[in-house]
Amino acid sequence: MDVFEAINTQRSMRRLKPDPVPDELVWRLLDAAIRAPNGGNRQPWNFLVIRDPETKKRIAEHYLDGWNNSYGRLREVALASEATAPVYRSGEYLAQHLAEVPLLIMATCRLSAVAPVSPAGASVYPAVQNLMLAARALGLGTCLTTIHRAHEAEVKQLLGIPDDVETMALIPVGWPRGKFGAGARLPAERVVYWEKWGDIRAR
Repeated sequence: MDVFEAINTQRSMRRLKPDPVPDELVWRLLDAAIRAPNGGNRQPWNFLVIRDPETKKRIAEHYLDGWNNSYGRLREVALASEATAPVYRSGEYLAQHLAEVPLLIMATCRLSAVAPVSPAGASVYPAVQNLMLAARALGLGTCLTTIHRAHEAEVKQLLGIPDDVETMALIPVGWPRGKFGAGARLPAERVVYWEKWGDIRAR
């Protein structure tokens, strides 16, 4: 798939089928992830591939609690708006069905490998995006979420993650129930300034 097609049709796919994802495809995602640029080539990332049903169930319990505490109180307002209702329903579906997703990938960062002036995610999120674009090219759905971090300590203990490693993203992976396509975005002209803040340039 052309890289621009992958970029332009990638979207968060939170409704995923329970059908298994073959190891061969998982390795292709991971190989794409580790090709990402990163500060000083320190490669501070590690990725945990999670398929065990009991482990997924326990992560899903923490995730749902995090969702309810963060977004549950917004439900009525979010569903009342045509703009926010579809996104809210999608997020709520994932929160209620995370354990059914065939594959979870946890992206982590070794804090000792990050330069003092750099945010931890600066060298990890490009790898996550590589992984997600590779998934799109293979027809797999993904999304990036951090709601599990509401129970970071419990999740790290469950997965045996050392104290000096931080979880950066949880990436559900599976065959999508919906269709890929361009998500609603503001045009670049609305969010880009040239040379100084506020200076707008037409195409």
